Amino acid sequence: MAGAAPLSIREALPADVPTVARFVRALAEYERLLHECRGTEADFHAALFGTPRQAGCLIAEWDGQPVAMALYHWTFSTFLAKPGRWLEDLWVEPEYRRRGIARALFARLAQDTLAEGGGRLAWSVLDWNTPAIAAYDAMGADSKAEWTTRRLQGDALETLAKEAP
Repeated sequence: MAGAAPLSIREALPADVPTVARFVRALAEYERLLHECRGTEADFHAALFGTPRQAGCLIAEWDGQPVAMALYHWTFSTFLAKPGRWLEDLWVEPEYRRRGIARALFARLAQDTLAEGGGRLAWSVLDWNTPAIAAYDAMGADSKAEWTTRRLQGDALETLAKEAP
């Protein structure tokens, strides 16, 4: 099709699960966290297409080939009394960076968030990832430096769960 834009963005399909798993592993390697990456294709399939659906994923294609993804889940802001989205992972294949793909994924996430009545799109970024931080600043994203992310997982999560009445 002559004149067609090389970039398209769509919701992930079950057939995309191997690509999603591959992108997540590539991101974990880039972030130096591959040792924490344990999700299997079956896990991603269940999260993205199971009942209840726990997450969503956008796939960006360049000339029909998957080159990026944005994996998200839903949140709720008590202060806004509105739903939102948390962008858990964004990955663009290195050879496709600096083509506006990440920004296009953010624009689609923003559009979808607003269409669902949402009031917020949020995510985390590693403090050493200066190219991403610069891109987020250019989009107008606020830095919430006064907030510190905390996490319970593994043994700590299991130990605390045993204290529940």
